[in-house]
Amino acid sequence: MAFALNKLRVPIIQAPMAGGPNTPAQVAAVANAGGLGSFGFAYSSPQHISDDLSAAKRLTSGPLNANFFVFHEVPTPSIELQHQAIAALKRLPCAQDLRMVCPEPPYFPDLNAMLEPVWLHKPAVLTFHFGLPKPEVLERARILGIAVGISATCLAEGQAIEQAGADFVIAQGIEAGGHRGTFEPDILDDDLPTLDLVKQLSGALKIPVVAAGGIMTGGDIARARAAGATAAQLGTAFLVCDESGATPAHKHFLLTKPTRGTIFTHAFSGRRAQGLRNEFIDAMQGQPHLPFPLQNTLTGPLRKIAVQHNDGEHQSLWAGRAYAQARPMSTQRLMELLEQEYLQSSAVRENP
Repeated sequence: MAFALNKLRVPIIQAPMAGGPNTPAQVAAVANAGGLGSFGFAYSSPQHISDDLSAAKRLTSGPLNANFFVFHEVPTPSIELQHQAIAALKRLPCAQDLRMVCPEPPYFPDLNAMLEPVWLHKPAVLTFHFGLPKPEVLERARILGIAVGISATCLAEGQAIEQAGADFVIAQGIEAGGHRGTFEPDILDDDLPTLDLVKQLSGALKIPVVAAGGIMTGGDIARARAAGATAAQLGTAFLVCDESGATPAHKHFLLTKPTRGTIFTHAFSGRRAQGLRNEFIDAMQGQPHLPFPLQNTLTGPLRKIAVQHNDGEHQSLWAGRAYAQARPMSTQRLMELLEQEYLQSSAVRENP
């Protein structure tokens, strides 16, 4: 029988965040504290996925979530667009000495190969972003007793997720940091706030709904639950924890730049994503870029150099809109604090 979200002692899912923030130590700490710890494996090799799942399982017997992107086929961009996208990046002072070439096929990793470690290690939960996985993936998970969740940004996506046979839907509000989970990136996004989307989905669907976006405190979790969510997914709140694998510059900006604000950009990856406003985003506004994930590959060397130089102005500092409420502490302590706040807020709601 698949894992059910209502089995969580604390209705908290630590959000999957690809690129390094999710460490085995943090994921395990969340699971040990009664929540669901998640890995973002969007670009990871099968060996890396296996290693991380093994490491986390040595640290906890609690539930784990493995998350993947559902990549869509993308045609090779024209030579003209390739040259324009590279030229836009090369105008940045920090990129002038970097060698940049358009990526060659295959443009994204093989999901089937990436899922092999999942079938081996059998985490409690498997989640997807950017659309529906193939029916055989859902069937394999069902046979192995792995619960499946998929992100939705609107009611139509939520209905498609339920119809596909997923166990729950993740309602990604516009406040959420990182990549928007829209199935079709070129179609107009509804930009629904988290609680509005939760109410819409929970009122129309029979499967559980997870609230994701702008949730930073136990009070926020209680409000999400009151809106109809079974659990809440928090990402930015965990980025500044001791065990987080976020870069030092990323943590520093989150904690010391409360007035920067967040902004959506296509410039880092080719897909709409929300992060702290920095010099890279400002310089690249309106500039040509390659489609996702080619742009992500193209900007990889620049982002790597920025990390090496602790340069937060040219890294993708993904964050939700409420990032100024992030609290630096251990993951265990944050989980304890969130639980306390949640219980107190829930008690007030029940006994006004």
